[in-house]
Amino acid sequence: MRKIKVLVVEDSAVFREMLVKGLEEDAGIEVVAQAENPFEARDAIEQYQPDVMTLDIEMPKMSGIDFLKKLMPQYPLPVIMLSGLNGKVFEAMAAGAVDFVHKPMNLSAGNVKEFIRQELVVKLKIAASVDVGKLMRRDRVHPVREARLTKNNCVIAIGASTGGPEAIREVISGFDTDIPGVVMVQHMPAGFTRTYAERLNRLCQVEVKEAEDGDEVRQGRVLLAPGGNQMRVVKKEAGYYVSVKEEPKVSGHCPSVDVLFDSVAKTVGGESIGIILTGMGGDGSKGMKEMRNHGAVTIGQDEETCVVYGMPKVAYDIGAVTYQMPLGDIADKVYEILG
Repeated sequence: MRKIKVLVVEDSAVFREMLVKGLEEDAGIEVVAQAENPFEARDAIEQYQPDVMTLDIEMPKMSGIDFLKKLMPQYPLPVIMLSGLNGKVFEAMAAGAVDFVHKPMNLSAGNVKEFIRQELVVKLKIAASVDVGKLMRRDRVHPVREARLTKNNCVIAIGASTGGPEAIREVISGFDTDIPGVVMVQHMPAGFTRTYAERLNRLCQVEVKEAEDGDEVRQGRVLLAPGGNQMRVVKKEAGYYVSVKEEPKVSGHCPSVDVLFDSVAKTVGGESIGIILTGMGGDGSKGMKEMRNHGAVTIGQDEETCVVYGMPKVAYDIGAVTYQMPLGDIADKVYEILG
């Protein structure tokens, strides 16, 4: 198999050199070029035609986000953003980036090497296989609905990974304030989930917040599992609430979609709807199968609209999915089921 051709764009000469050196230690990667700013990156893209690019957000002359907005319509290249704890990364995702990694705070040689091996290389290899043209699709315009739902005892559970931030945004943008309580997991590092929830809260009609232990699952509210914590739905006399605890990884993740879905299956049962969206791996498939076994209706995103058709495929293959459909149809399907 040929090596994945990578372009590294980073304004810090020291960190850029560390990235290039670390990436070239992987037998499956070839760093074909490096650039200090978007103008150098543009020339390198034309000359070397990389398979994937790493891109810093804050750079001289032009920000990474502005560069993405100019680049994607003409050259839809898979991009992994390198970001500090910065909400701007979600603007980059909206502009077409496939995913992001959190820059290490400690730039010691050993720490950076571990970051490259454990995180960056994995995401670059995933991104290299992505058809970025799918990210350029236009959002579906959802119909205006009258508030009419009465199934307040229902819980909607959503899980996603690679490509999920924008997929989740599209789904819950189709929800009105009458939607039953929503709980969701998006694979994301600690610190970023709060910023992501705040962004969704600004963009959507529903209330979106990073979940805290004991939060109520209620109509018109979306609770996002915080990075580094496992989240479950629990039943109390007054209704459904979430338990948020620091626990080990499950299915390779914390938060894990399997943990959330399994709790919904056992606590809410047939009065729930499960939705599994784009993502690499199989997290969520077993939990969704449990949901379906307990009577829930389950929805999987189809291959055509997924950035990475991994999690929904595994769920579909094991019989966990009731309906498989395009991303733009999922919100309307939820209303059809509830109606």
